[in-house]
Amino acid sequence: MKAVRVRFAPSPTGALHIGGVRTALYNFLLARQQGGTMILRIEDTDQTRYVPGAEEYIVKALAWVGIKIDEGVGVGGPHAPYRQSERKDIYAKYTQQLIDSGHAYYAFDTEEELEQMRERLKAAGVDQQQYNSITRMQMRNSLTLSEEETKALIDKGTPYVIRLKVPRKEEVRLNDLIRGWVMVHSSQIDDKVLMKSDGMPTYHLANVVDDYLMEISHVIRGEEWLPSAPLHVLLYKFLGWEEAMPKFAHLPLLLKPSGDGKLSKRDADQMGFPIFPLDWVDPNTNERAPGYKESGYLSDALVNFLAFLGWNPGTTQEIFSMEELIKAFSIERIGKAGARFDIQKAQWFNQQYLKARSNETLAEYLLTILKNEGVNCSSETAIKICSIMKERITFPKDIWEQGKFLFFTPTQFDNAVADKKWNNEAVTVLTAYRESISALTAFDATIAKTTLESVTAALGIGTGKILQALRLSITGAGAGPDLMMVMEIVGKEEVVKRLDFALQTLKVKVA
Repeated sequence: MKAVRVRFAPSPTGALHIGGVRTALYNFLLARQQGGTMILRIEDTDQTRYVPGAEEYIVKALAWVGIKIDEGVGVGGPHAPYRQSERKDIYAKYTQQLIDSGHAYYAFDTEEELEQMRERLKAAGVDQQQYNSITRMQMRNSLTLSEEETKALIDKGTPYVIRLKVPRKEEVRLNDLIRGWVMVHSSQIDDKVLMKSDGMPTYHLANVVDDYLMEISHVIRGEEWLPSAPLHVLLYKFLGWEEAMPKFAHLPLLLKPSGDGKLSKRDADQMGFPIFPLDWVDPNTNERAPGYKESGYLSDALVNFLAFLGWNPGTTQEIFSMEELIKAFSIERIGKAGARFDIQKAQWFNQQYLKARSNETLAEYLLTILKNEGVNCSSETAIKICSIMKERITFPKDIWEQGKFLFFTPTQFDNAVADKKWNNEAVTVLTAYRESISALTAFDATIAKTTLESVTAALGIGTGKILQALRLSITGAGAGPDLMMVMEIVGKEEVVKRLDFALQTLKVKVA
């Protein structure tokens, strides 16, 4: 059986789209499950679109989500180099092989001539204005020129491209692992450029040659490449590599949250969520785009979310570690239909993973935030804070943003709660409670609770009647985490201080 070797082959044209991360993830899961090899190849044949820093970004992004590269850029390996721009001579060899075998040809057409051809076809009512098996015979190429004329043009340095000679009447078949048999008549395939005038190959030639030489067993890529697949099948056939052709799996599109159309950066920007795994600063415009990491998403939560965008395990289980995903993954359970990008589901996954984190781990996040905010806090206190806040947060930053009352005495109170709950009974109980706490020599959540129960029992007022007023005094709000633990965290003196402030500030509202 052929060893499983998969590749993720992005172009360094900017930040890595979250859809690209999903493609890399599916490749990685298959490789790990089958004991195979995960390869990173950079497809940079289009040098006009190259963006400085993009390659480094891709490597960092994959590392952050836990996709380990076994071979390729940044790692090396037996099939180096792994940047297509460094493999120019290799492609030239196979382009010449296609020319020699009659499956490719030189085309000397200028941009003006190509535009004239398209205009003629348009005027004739032809829907597709393609350079194909019919139109090529009216153009300036080595099929219409003599061998001597062709050689003379090349020797003179006349710019040319090399095109694939697509058969006129042939059915091209492809058995896609997700979509089943795909059949396209060759009349629908144009004579794609294989080698550009600058001597660089196009994606079509380079990826086929590289996949063959790197012994790729499975090509798992986005649905947008499905129309190109028949062309690639022809290249494998013409180069004599049909037997070694990898298995293809074209992944479903990522759709907008509404399900209406393909997800774009503009959609993500308008809806307020990231489209890239890490923050990205465009070197040309200096514009910053947010990343999932910096927005507070945990990498394992994001991986879990992305895995379910197109694939399902066939069970009701939703939370999967990377190891569990590797064990459960199968291409057969990837669907054909587009996957709706539900950012609320991504947030739900983040909540679940945060809840599962230890208080000590969350405290590290919190202490980093507090340091940046100039707030002092001990590790012990940070751990306590995380223990009462973790059930209520979506992102680590929420511990700080929703828990500022733990660090600062509230100066404002929820008016709706005050109007409803701040009454004579509340003032009576809280005044007595303040006196009882002030006299204590030890203080924690348990003592705070038993002291409150003793005070309310002595006054004959139910604890439940004044609990929300007490919370209002301590936090400024009517709801929140465990109130007794809040009081333990802020400490006896601070509790007394807050009760004094509330009693002084809110007593004028008592009827």
